[in-house]
Amino acid sequence: MTKGFVSLVGAGPGHPDLLTVQALDRLRAADLVLYDALVTPEVVALADLVVVPTRPSPHDLRSVGQTVDLVEQYGKPLVFVINGAHPTARITNQAVFALSQHGTLAPSIIHQRTDFASSMIDGRTVMELATRSRSAGEIETLWEYLRSRLDRGVQRPAPLPWGTAAVETAPVGYGP
Repeated sequence: MTKGFVSLVGAGPGHPDLLTVQALDRLRAADLVLYDALVTPEVVALADLVVVPTRPSPHDLRSVGQTVDLVEQYGKPLVFVINGAHPTARITNQAVFALSQHGTLAPSIIHQRTDFASSMIDGRTVMELATRSRSAGEIETLWEYLRSRLDRGVQRPAPLPWGTAAVETAPVGYGP
């Protein structure tokens, strides 16, 4: 299997001048760019798929309109991912309805569960925990869906063998 390389690029509060030269170089050279709503139009223009993580909360739901407008301006595909949801909260169903009025909703809702926090204690993901959990299933379903979306016109990322490190990560992007 060929290893990939993932760069996590941040722009602080979203101003493009906060991107480092290294971050901009990585964005320009990337085979795939996923956008996470905290950046400016210049970064959206580079995105292959705009994934908008949205918590089922009034604040997140009010803020998606601006992101949708920006994505439509650049003609980029958009997918909402509901995350941090409580399995029995009524607002989760309201979020599904509201977001579906503005774009495509990923079929996997990521619920707020203890194993997400537990896995991060030693730098792992829920996919790397010893037992398969509902959280791992949600992430796997989400990844398979995103891969299928990317197959429609963007180079397909390599399948991830859950439980092993498939990519190297290198955070870049903040500061002068």
